Amino acid sequence: MAIRAPLTDSQIGKRLHRIGVRPKQDRSTALFTLATEVPAAILARMLGVHIKVAVQWQQASGGDWAAYAADVSQRRRTR
Repeated sequence: MAIRAPLTDSQIGKRLHRIGVRPKQDRSTALFTLATEVPAAILARMLGVHIKVAVQWQQASGGDWAAYAADVSQRRRTR
């Protein structure tokens, strides 16, 4: 029984392309979708990217967490 070496990134990419999966495109779509749903500060920390990068993703995706943050800061605390 022969032992096979693990697939390289290139080999995996070729196999995925053959079945119609585009990893780079799908990754970008997932990141931009996440950017619309999560504040930039959390996105940056969660993915290990600089806050400015997370803000750029958020702006490009149309997410508006600045308005959300302003709204939360204006809420009164209820006891």
